[in-house]
Amino acid sequence: MMDDQHRPTASTTMALRRGLLAGVAVAATGVGVGLAWWARSGKDNVTPNATEENAAAALWGQQFETIDGRILPMASFQGRPLLINFWATWCPPCVEELPLLDQFYRDNAVKGWQVLGIAIDQKVKVEQFLKKMPLAFPVVLDGASGTQWSRTLGNLTGSLPFSAAFSAKSQPIYRKIGKLSDTDLANLKLTT
Repeated sequence: MMDDQHRPTASTTMALRRGLLAGVAVAATGVGVGLAWWARSGKDNVTPNATEENAAAALWGQQFETIDGRILPMASFQGRPLLINFWATWCPPCVEELPLLDQFYRDNAVKGWQVLGIAIDQKVKVEQFLKKMPLAFPVVLDGASGTQWSRTLGNLTGSLPFSAAFSAKSQPIYRKIGKLSDTDLANLKLTT
């Protein structure tokens, strides 16, 4: 039981309510902005902003470790179109789209297209997964850092799967949060 000395006053109660309402308003605004960006990213997924272009430029200086322990420099992908797919073994839509990506790579490698899988996962799990479902394109490991790379390339929510494509001139041309479809990949081929 509260004594009168510790009982909140009417002005304190009102201040708490105003603070709570302000917090709810800020949260609702954040959700609204996030939903608006998400909706926009599906419609305007070939128009990167300047921040993403700077992030893309930084990406070309990175090196990633392959499953077999080799170092794969991103600069080795420059000069031809590249589709990067961020995925994880524990992500059902990621696993569902991998055969589609593998087929895209097999069908379009002769046309210059490259595909790179960046696994946001543990090495052992990725190794086990790739034994069951081998992929023709390279897969590198990047754990939690990969999530940060996907965010800098336009995946503000850090969701998986996330794909980003770059032109032969190393410029961002496409991004998508969520599973790719045949139509997405057909449209992607038209952008280069």
